Amino acid sequence: MAAPKDPRPCSIADALAVVGEKYSLLVLREVSLGNGRFDQLVRNIGAPRDILATRLRRLVDAGILTKRVYSERPQRFEYLATQAGLDLQPVLLTLMAWGDRHFHPDGDRPMVIEHNCGETLTPVVTCAACGDPVRHGDSTAHPQTPGWTVSGPEAA
Repeated sequence: MAAPKDPRPCSIADALAVVGEKYSLLVLREVSLGNGRFDQLVRNIGAPRDILATRLRRLVDAGILTKRVYSERPQRFEYLATQAGLDLQPVLLTLMAWGDRHFHPDGDRPMVIEHNCGETLTPVVTCAACGDPVRHGDSTAHPQTPGWTVSGPEAA
């Protein structure tokens, strides 16, 4: 089956168009850890320099990162998260927890994040209205795009 001409309108697809490229989320991980200088990013991510430069440019153009001069001679920049980038931190933490659960089930995690309370952070998605944790099967999708249902486009 060929790819549809007009796939389902989706905020997940919109987000992945910006942060779904290889290394983009790793750039955000490093920036959130305070490593926003290009050489730090190259070392900690392992991305080729040209590809990393392209990812950084796209993240800046998308308003997820901003760059600030930290050296005039030679001119060098560090990258900082904008509010949009900071808003991705819960996504990164949840993705990290998923990776810990499924790739490090023995508890031998590559990194642990400590919450301000002093305990290891375990992110949980909760409903803003009632505060209950969100689990599979607890919600119902209601497509808002005309012509689309949960199962796909309406029959013509």
